[in-house]
Amino acid sequence: MFSSPSRFLTALLLSVTAITGCRTQPLTITVKPDQTFQTMHSFGASDCWSAQFIGQNYPLAKREQIADWLFSTEVDKAGNPKGIGLSVWRFNIGAGSTEQGDSSSIRSPWRRSESFLLPDGSYDWTKQAGQQWFVEAAHRRKVPYLLGFTNSPPVQFTANGKAYASGTLGDYNFNPKHLNDYARFLADVAQYFDRKGWPMHYLSPFNEPQWDWGIKKGQKMATQEGTPATNVDMAELTRALSRELTTRKLATRLTLGEAAQLNYLSQGGTNRSKTGQDDVIDAFFSPASPAFIGNLPNVEKLVCGHSYFTTSPAQTLQTVRQTLADKLAKTGVGFWQSEYCVLGDNDGEINGNRRDLGMTTALYVAKVIHADLTVANAASWQWWLALSASDYKDGLIYVETDGKMGENKQNAQNGDVLSSKTLWALGNYARFVRPGMQRIAVQPMASQTATPTPLISAYRSANKKQLVMVVVNAGDSQPIRIEGIGPKTKRIDLYETTESADLHKRTVAFDQITLAAKSITTLVLPL
Repeated sequence: MFSSPSRFLTALLLSVTAITGCRTQPLTITVKPDQTFQTMHSFGASDCWSAQFIGQNYPLAKREQIADWLFSTEVDKAGNPKGIGLSVWRFNIGAGSTEQGDSSSIRSPWRRSESFLLPDGSYDWTKQAGQQWFVEAAHRRKVPYLLGFTNSPPVQFTANGKAYASGTLGDYNFNPKHLNDYARFLADVAQYFDRKGWPMHYLSPFNEPQWDWGIKKGQKMATQEGTPATNVDMAELTRALSRELTTRKLATRLTLGEAAQLNYLSQGGTNRSKTGQDDVIDAFFSPASPAFIGNLPNVEKLVCGHSYFTTSPAQTLQTVRQTLADKLAKTGVGFWQSEYCVLGDNDGEINGNRRDLGMTTALYVAKVIHADLTVANAASWQWWLALSASDYKDGLIYVETDGKMGENKQNAQNGDVLSSKTLWALGNYARFVRPGMQRIAVQPMASQTATPTPLISAYRSANKKQLVMVVVNAGDSQPIRIEGIGPKTKRIDLYETTESADLHKRTVAFDQITLAAKSITTLVLPL
């Protein structure tokens, strides 16, 4: 934790500047266990959309390997983690565009989703089988939380009979006469998973409501399921869904927002103000608001938002999150960063096009995670596509056939499975910063040097007996010295993700810790 925004910004600006050099003096890191921040909830990723094919069609050995990489908290004989130990798994509750086929007007079968709901109002719980396989695999590996989210209501309940919208901002693609039907559908889905023994702990019934989700200009088909909604639209469904969950005595909680950009959560007067789609915190949690839902028994007192388009340049990365943090503190509302991957050109810092299995994307993503956790005080941090077949920086794990990427028939049936450094970089947080740990202050005392300053965050276990420190080092090899805690052991374990290592375990002397160049390192220390 930096002592001031200006010091954080200075370090952050240095961390993204390509400067060579070598430190010989250790960087002193001062831990402050008595200065505490948010209690951590989870780290996660979603099953959109590849899990529907991979979970159903791929050989079992490949599926189990993928599940181990995503969910396992076990280690091999050398103590190296077998996976990144995600603590929340996001299940996409489909709207039924798959059953519509090409008449869905959604271009790629990979971006369509099945629905449990049949046209006659009955259910087919064998649908979404590939996705259900991953839910079961996560449960076997003791992933603590399952979250169900929607991109669109079932097509039976939409205004246009499709799973995509009109293309007009704020035009919720929903037939209001089906309000109670939709609430019952979502509760039925949650209850089904509960009865399977895979409790659906959370429901998130909207996704990026600030986008228009229509067919783009010059195109003939939509890209995926989706619909805009206003704050009032979201509140109306939330009230109906809360009543349904309460009547059934379901323990499922509602997590709301999924804002397309973080500034829509905390700021009014944006380019979504006229359509009633910004200032979400006040809209949901101010008693004077027509969209107030803060008094409902099933609603978590938090907002969810996505870090897209606010990560560059460094000034924006800082100020957007600081503004959000200030609003959250003022209102007493929590925050989950519930979706991110690298999109756009990011002011020249990194481009979302072209797959990257290496450290360039991993270090950029780790920088974003660090800012979301230490500036915006996110209690949960969730990635977008756990599995991708595309030539984009959108996946943790990729599939391809004979070196060919793409959302094609071959990759839907079987393919080579590749882990990325971004997967393991997320694991430097997810595998070790477990639910219930509390972030504590840590002060990097930077020496006078032009080399990028590492980004450091620290977390204390609930029993106050263990400290986990995550260090993102975009520069050269760097010795560090830790102060503020008395070591109870002369040697500590650290886990490195580098170009040649995936959460590789090393045990080192407490007074001889050196960060590898271009690395993300997790240090585990007794307190």
